Amino acid sequence: MTSNYHRILLKLSGEALLGEQGHGIDGDILTQYSEEIKSIHDEGFEVSVVVGGGNIFRGVKGATEGMDRVQGDYMGMLATMINSMALQDSLERMGVQTRLMSAIRMEEIAEPYIRRRATRHLEKGRVVIFGAGTGNPYFTTDTAASLRAIEIEADVILKGTRVDGIFDSDPEINPDAEKFPTITGEEILDRQLEIMDLTAFTLCRENKTPIIVFDMNKVGNLKKVLAEDTSIGSKVVWEDS
Repeated sequence: MTSNYHRILLKLSGEALLGEQGHGIDGDILTQYSEEIKSIHDEGFEVSVVVGGGNIFRGVKGATEGMDRVQGDYMGMLATMINSMALQDSLERMGVQTRLMSAIRMEEIAEPYIRRRATRHLEKGRVVIFGAGTGNPYFTTDTAASLRAIEIEADVILKGTRVDGIFDSDPEINPDAEKFPTITGEEILDRQLEIMDLTAFTLCRENKTPIIVFDMNKVGNLKKVLAEDTSIGSKVVWEDS
């Protein structure tokens, strides 16, 4: 496959791993995502992944009402590690070599995140999964994905969602929502479209990191995005890049 991208960072939401369940991890969705990742890894792409923790943390969210924000954020980071470990196991059962790296030290289950080591793993053909967010409270996994992508010099951030791109309104609510195949960062801000939190967005904007938002739940879409099929997803471009 020919592509302008070689090293990618794939951002997956934890909520997507729910599937049709009300909580936890849907094994079928996990397998599907792993097969999609394997398909591009087999094509020679250097693949890194950040997974959110909403499917785990949502189940205990009620218990965090009134809890210290920092404590709650660390709980969310641990939730991302559960998802990351599940994805690692699923990929390795398919024969894909992986490395799980954590922003919080927990050597029994993951390597500590070290940028040079992460890039070396990618160069050796291993899928690198970044867990525990940035390791700091008050930052989302979107921000973690943007930060890691910049640090490892990824060519693009692929944000896998439940909808096929960026729309002027929620397509799950409004069937007439207009999709933007390509959109500038300035227009996203003007329209107040929330594709990721502002900190994550600003990091990408300052470093001119391309973002493609696409439907991860449709089999084959990940490979099509990397083949630069313009019918799939929406690409964010930077005005002065």
